[in-house]
Amino acid sequence: MNQYRHFQLGPGRRITDGIKFLIITNVIIFIITLLKPLDQIFIYYFGIIPYHTWSKLHIWQPVTYMFLHGGFFHILLNMFGLWMFGTELEMIWGKKEFLKFYFVTGIGAGIISVIIQPTSTIPIIGASGAIYGILLAYGMRFPERIVYIYGLFPIKVKYLVLIFGGIEFFSSITPSTDGIAHFAHLSGMIIGYFYLRYFMKNNYFGRNNFGLKNIPKMLNDLIVYFKAKKKNRSEKKNSQMEIDDILEKLSKEGYDKLTKEEKDKLAE
Repeated sequence: MNQYRHFQLGPGRRITDGIKFLIITNVIIFIITLLKPLDQIFIYYFGIIPYHTWSKLHIWQPVTYMFLHGGFFHILLNMFGLWMFGTELEMIWGKKEFLKFYFVTGIGAGIISVIIQPTSTIPIIGASGAIYGILLAYGMRFPERIVYIYGLFPIKVKYLVLIFGGIEFFSSITPSTDGIAHFAHLSGMIIGYFYLRYFMKNNYFGRNNFGLKNIPKMLNDLIVYFKAKKKNRSEKKNSQMEIDDILEKLSKEGYDKLTKEEKDKLAE
């Protein structure tokens, strides 16, 4: 781990070499595409347009589309996800193996999108296919880790992977007008899974990693988890309502009018 040069983003936060290279490259290209009319030229030639990939032999597009983004928040979320979930993976695998995985999942997601939608003329851009592959890998390596959605809601990474995967699956098989390449995201996760299972040479998996055979149990655990959260919220709400009633009685009638149970509840 000492081989990685890093700079701090906060206490204990770092960017490894491979991730630093990817972020800098993506940001430079994003800045270039802000210049008119380079944005449309880059999207036409270097984004994936499946029909052009086939008919005009733009065979480089499944590689170059990964470095184009449709706006500030698009690149911000992708690069944040890359840093957040990719840092430890690169430290475990090494720079070469990490970049290989990144490009295998990203390029693979692009190729599958071209195969599945050969007549589409809608551009596909962004590194999201690779980022979803990295999210899956992180979940397989650290399934019990806790992450906070929007910095507020704790959830185990294995459940986060299942939720994101489920969203992308159902979004891929239903008509969508949100302009998001859901199938590319799902493809990145699928390619990432099989690559890790059958081609990763390094000692990768931890003792608690999950596989396909564990998904039914994990889904059941996820249902139990959310039912428990719902029950806990309901109990807290009822308890708060009871306290409010006691406080209202206290303000109107005084402490001496409270029952022993009410006094005990208030003290608790």
